[in-house]
Amino acid sequence: MKKFLALLTAGALLCPLLTGCQYRDTEPVTKTGLYFDTVISVTLYGSDKESYIDECFAMADRYESYFSATLEDSDVSKINENVGTPVTVHEETAELIRKGQEYYEISGGKFDITIGALTSLWNISHSDGTVPSPEAISRALATVDAENVIIDGNQVTLTTPGSAIDLGGIAKGYIADQMKAYLNSQGITSGLIDLGGNILALGPKEHQDTASYTIGIQKPFADDGDPIAAIEVTDQSVVTSGIYQRYFESDGVLYHHILDTATGYPCDNGLASVTIINNSSVDGDALSTTCFAMGLSDGLAFAESLPDTEAIFITTDGELHCTSGIGTTIPFLDLSS
Repeated sequence: MKKFLALLTAGALLCPLLTGCQYRDTEPVTKTGLYFDTVISVTLYGSDKESYIDECFAMADRYESYFSATLEDSDVSKINENVGTPVTVHEETAELIRKGQEYYEISGGKFDITIGALTSLWNISHSDGTVPSPEAISRALATVDAENVIIDGNQVTLTTPGSAIDLGGIAKGYIADQMKAYLNSQGITSGLIDLGGNILALGPKEHQDTASYTIGIQKPFADDGDPIAAIEVTDQSVVTSGIYQRYFESDGVLYHHILDTATGYPCDNGLASVTIINNSSVDGDALSTTCFAMGLSDGLAFAESLPDTEAIFITTDGELHCTSGIGTTIPFLDLSS
């Protein structure tokens, strides 16, 4: 079991802003824990039953044991270790892999769950990383192709030697959606799930002066986590992909964790982050990565074409570019100036 942390914190990329939201009748209950190598929290309004949050954390523990590419006995590790052989996995794992294949098609290959060999090669999780050789990148890139994954019921087969599945681009979103579904099934309709960059609001706030949730969008590379903008949402998902969450520098060049499936190198398109606001966290997860990889012009046009979806793009020079619903459908405050 993971250790619960006696602290309140926001995600690395998004932060719920509580300023101006005074408690009226019932104070919310919040618990925080460490999962997926990040701090997560669940807050409930209108209920003081911490057991609901405990079950959410148990779900996080369980799904991490299914989806992790580093835990030895996870479903994903078993698939990766048995290339060419069908592996029976949990229903949720098969469902999530299908979702990954769906976004492979939608994105034209920009989003690819078989990027595992590349992510392992780069290993961008610490500031002391090193740049792989062009030859090593080329070899890893040759294994990236989601069409090499075969799903038959709950059996998954990875067909290409050296290939590896990595569900890191959609797992947290899926887990957030499952937590919300569980809480709704228990009659909980007001709360906030924060999985470190993936924020999912349940309904409006209950017993509070304001019904909407104010979410801050972090200023890229801000040491103090100050927001560059803020939005208000109700019963929606807010997910950000940004270059400043995990990266290292070498010879004055920044290498971040959002890899280009066409080149094998980190995306280099002038974007610092992309935030997606929609109704599904797993879709927001995949779309934030997809839109980032597409670049500003194509990504913004793609996001604009999607129903019930808004987006905020931040460039490396600090400029904000938004879809048409930001500031109208989604209340928005620009804090950049």
